[in-house]
Amino acid sequence: MQKRTLGSNLVVSAIGLGCMGMSDFYGTTSESEAIDVIHYALDHGVNFLDTADAYGPFTNEILVGKAIKGRRNEVVLATKFGNERNPDGSWIGINGKPEYVKKACDASLKRLGVDHIDLYYQHRVDTSVPIEDTIQAMADLVAAGKVRYLGMSEAAPATIRRAQKVHPITALQTEYSLWSRDPEEEILNTVRELDIGFVAYSPLGRGFLTGRWAKPEDIPKNDWRNRHPRFQGENFYKNLEIVEAVKELADEKDVKPGQIALAWVLAQGQDIVPIPGTKHLKYLKENIAALSIKFTKDDLKYLDKAIPRGTTAGNRYPDMSTVNR
Repeated sequence: MQKRTLGSNLVVSAIGLGCMGMSDFYGTTSESEAIDVIHYALDHGVNFLDTADAYGPFTNEILVGKAIKGRRNEVVLATKFGNERNPDGSWIGINGKPEYVKKACDASLKRLGVDHIDLYYQHRVDTSVPIEDTIQAMADLVAAGKVRYLGMSEAAPATIRRAQKVHPITALQTEYSLWSRDPEEEILNTVRELDIGFVAYSPLGRGFLTGRWAKPEDIPKNDWRNRHPRFQGENFYKNLEIVEAVKELADEKDVKPGQIALAWVLAQGQDIVPIPGTKHLKYLKENIAALSIKFTKDDLKYLDKAIPRGTTAGNRYPDMSTVNR
């Protein structure tokens, strides 16, 4: 397995495994299959596991904890706090209060069954709390030995700079793919200047770039993607043009469209680590195989021209107000 380094010294597998869909949001789930997927990932060198207390809610951390029991030393474990939910799944809101940060961390440690978290993210920025206060509370967790490295998710450049002055930030996690190229505008330059690694979530466009769906009705009714503007109506059909461009290169290289999409993210820099999520072994194997795909300069020029920044129709989320900008 290829390795990449986040920040100054957090070494992880070149791709990670997003665990969210194993418990929430993307239709039906199977705990036993999910654990098999995590075990296969670890067996094949994918050691960077990504979860959050909001996934489930809470149940995804429990699942990951079961899967890594007895194998803790093989795992770089990342989880998040800040998207606060009730046990029934209803949303409370974004919480970055210092007292909540410490409470959330203790609860995550218990659910995961570990004595420390390798990379602890603020899941979303709480604009009602000074970022310095939230990061200081996270830094206190590092001092206490409960957390090794700090991360942020969907944070704006100015917020990242303020946070970095309080404690080194090791990674920024933000959506990045061929249909979500917003980080290229300012985020990537900012984190590179500050020596912060970049973790790309949804590198397959929440599965859209794999070409799995020909029409909106193909997506199961209980799948959260149905709420996303990019998966609805005219936007869906407009975005199929992106998939067709990806398919063209995939056919030329005799690989899957999703593998092209993932390989493109990997090709954007050695400081970028994509974390494609899956709950199926078949797709995990495809994602790992994408590491062997090599692009020529002409391949990259083709994708840049076919899918320039801003091509995608529709917002990333139904409500973009939670994304710090």
